[in-house]
Amino acid sequence: MSVHDVARRLPGIFTLSDRCRSLAMLDAILCAEWDHRWHGFDARWSPTEAMASMRDGSGGEYSVVFSAAGAYARGFDHESPMSPYVDDVPWPGVLDEVPAVFRRYVDEPSFCDESGLPVVTACLWRESGDDRWRAGPVEFPEEGEDADGANWLFHLLVTGTPESYREWAEDYFETSVDLEAVRHVYALRPLTEAVVAALDPERVLADLAEDVEEIGYPADAGE
Repeated sequence: MSVHDVARRLPGIFTLSDRCRSLAMLDAILCAEWDHRWHGFDARWSPTEAMASMRDGSGGEYSVVFSAAGAYARGFDHESPMSPYVDDVPWPGVLDEVPAVFRRYVDEPSFCDESGLPVVTACLWRESGDDRWRAGPVEFPEEGEDADGANWLFHLLVTGTPESYREWAEDYFETSVDLEAVRHVYALRPLTEAVVAALDPERVLADLAEDVEEIGYPADAGE
């Protein structure tokens, strides 16, 4: 599955944003240590933008910026033959057609290395008025269309189910994960002590106050 397949299967911008919040909140509950989490969500990345992120601890990562203009996503598979470090430039076609409204993200320091080289093997975007996600006219290497790493980088964003998250989380965190609690978070329902305890008996709701605020996860209207 290449970036073009991902573009065809991703949901709309608002649904994707909610999905990203859920992933970040679940990781926060299951793992108290930020450095060991895969998924993050900064609802106040800038005064007008939110950003979802993933980092696998081995060099794989993605970022998705949500703004009034739409959404811009870039992913990096450090083992990809399409790595910009092959020829010290992004792979042809990956960034060539990024529209003007998103061009500043191409050179965003957070998405580049210390020399200013964009760290990317897959890129896609969707303007707020568009009816689909788009990606550039990439000519894939002989390794095949999955060489950009988009298949595994964006897997949980594409599948989008509590079941797929539980399967991933049980493997990564090496613990059993309560499916009903995952469904609760995927639905963005306010957290309760029971839901938190079902996912991690050693955590309480108060432990997650900073994470809830950073992620912009819905709080109980009565709080």
